[in-house]
Amino acid sequence: MQTEKFYLELSESEGSHKFYEVIVEEEKVSIRYGRIGTDGQKSTETLADFAAAKKYAEKKVAEKKKKGYEEAVMGVRKKRKITRRPVVTSSSSSAVMTSASGKKIKVPTVWNFNTGSAAYGIFINEEACWVGNQNGNIFKLNHQGEVLTQYKLPEGVKCIMADKQWIYAGCDDGNVYDLGGKVPRIAYEINEDVDIYWLDVCDGLLGVSDADGNVVLANYEGEEIGRYKGKGSGAWMIRLDSKNVYYGDSAGTAAFSIKDGTEVWFQKTNSVLFGWQEEDAVFSGVSGMGVEKISKKTGKKVQSYDMFSGALSCATSEGGKFVFGGNDMIFCFSEDGTLVWKLPTACGSALSMQYFKGKLYAVTGYGNLICIDASEEAINKAKEGDLPETVELKAPKEQVAVAQTTALESLNQSQTTGKVILKCVKDGSKLRVKVESNGYKANWFVQFPNNLRKEGAFYVVDKIEEASQGGFYRVLGDIYELKPQ
Repeated sequence: MQTEKFYLELSESEGSHKFYEVIVEEEKVSIRYGRIGTDGQKSTETLADFAAAKKYAEKKVAEKKKKGYEEAVMGVRKKRKITRRPVVTSSSSSAVMTSASGKKIKVPTVWNFNTGSAAYGIFINEEACWVGNQNGNIFKLNHQGEVLTQYKLPEGVKCIMADKQWIYAGCDDGNVYDLGGKVPRIAYEINEDVDIYWLDVCDGLLGVSDADGNVVLANYEGEEIGRYKGKGSGAWMIRLDSKNVYYGDSAGTAAFSIKDGTEVWFQKTNSVLFGWQEEDAVFSGVSGMGVEKISKKTGKKVQSYDMFSGALSCATSEGGKFVFGGNDMIFCFSEDGTLVWKLPTACGSALSMQYFKGKLYAVTGYGNLICIDASEEAINKAKEGDLPETVELKAPKEQVAVAQTTALESLNQSQTTGKVILKCVKDGSKLRVKVESNGYKANWFVQFPNNLRKEGAFYVVDKIEEASQGGFYRVLGDIYELKPQ
């Protein structure tokens, strides 16, 4: 049998990655095309003979090359550039706190969970404590540090963030995963030319800061809708609210309008290494100094928190009563800038941190998630030598397979009670997802993983909710495939 095969790929500016495959078998031409990671769509043509079929195939391939497609090897794609934060590791082996008066005090560490690799991602809420490391491991822990769930993603975790009920992991592979179901699902795919530094999500809008000092915004479909250049490079800070993007790079801290991308204000600081936000202010962890509090409204510096060195991470307690900064030490300041205490982590630099209900959680360069009782009562007890017994915990030894983000469980129609049915439809040249169940807006689309979309397919989800700004729905919980009746 005479055969010929052509395979092309294209990475578009909106962040989608497509393939185009043509197989010639005698007089038959089979064409398959679509988004990489899906089966795509198929068509066939029958010509007079092999020569005519090959000529037809070459013409189709040439047309695609004119549109930017390039020859590729199936399953082998150029690895995107990955940059990780520089890490200073502490050589200290004991967690000893220094009070403002200089008295040495041991740290009230409640528990210490070792993930096995340098960790960047952290998020804490009422339900659980999430941590992700650069090996791609994500652990969901209870508030005693015990593992509830664990995932393995294809590449390292850069950060874990929350957008109301939704929890996301931004990863080195350029994907942002929704962690709300039993299996992680790809919520956003970031253009391969973006050397991702940090990410944030607000009301379904994704913001990315990168090595070149760009701010990249993507909508709920993962389509890039804006790219703005800051004054510097190495943008380690990006935070979003409903109006602005708060951004930090080597030149300083700035605010960009989400509506039109214009710069709202710029505040010159040392190189920004991390960012945190509260309702009225942003906090920039900067090199050579510590943390700067900057007014969201005016862009003016409100307060400085001097760590005498760079802050790789920062956070605040509720209402900003206390401000925390981290490197190979953790510093606690009162709101007015007074140093309350400082301590070595004893397990590497604090790369991200979060305060939650009296506890300070930090993830470190050695891969630990530590829980410190930072309440005034605990600190006062520690000064008198009254300390909690630290529980030392390690990640489970069993190996977890990389999550199969395209795998779907199937449900029968009889199993859909209380759930929502969706359908994948063709909208121009794109596949979109709409709600089939009654009681929802028929003209609204649903934020849905691109790598699960198949034209005409029906899906079942636990729940959907309107986006805060309206105009589309968001999936909450698990996704299933609906079996044909």
